Amino acid sequence: MLCALLRRREREMKMARPSVTVAAVIEQQGRYLLVEEETDDGIRINQPAGHLEADESIVAGAVRETLEETAHAFSPTSLVGIYQWRHPAGQQTYVRFAFCGELGPRTHGRELDRGILRTLWLTPDELRACRPAHRSPLVLRCVEDHLAGRRYPLDILIHCR
Repeated sequence: MLCALLRRREREMKMARPSVTVAAVIEQQGRYLLVEEETDDGIRINQPAGHLEADESIVAGAVRETLEETAHAFSPTSLVGIYQWRHPAGQQTYVRFAFCGELGPRTHGRELDRGILRTLWLTPDELRACRPAHRSPLVLRCVEDHLAGRRYPLDILIHCR
């Protein structure tokens, strides 16, 4: 009995416990909306993105994170992709849901989320040129997939309560 419990505990310790994140891949006139943010690894470039909150739908999380980090409303129209990445410096694995859609107006007077320094609009080539400053390899991968036309309907994501 004890051996079975120990084996089960060992299996549980090896199981991935990913952090679910959401991101907005927003393109206008050949440029992508990004944020410059303070991280434990220094100043990095990322899409408007963040962690899913408890009992929040995946789509609602992307809308919220975009508003918090850019002060812009965001209406997702498609899922660009679902990505898995393990941070090389730690044990954390991330699963990112990336959306494209329509950017709404900026809410004047709204402050950006803590740690967000500013928003940027970069071309794909400008983004490729600053690869060492990316928060993760997912930043460029999401843009490349968007450029390749990858789009999936939002109704594949089901939020059960």
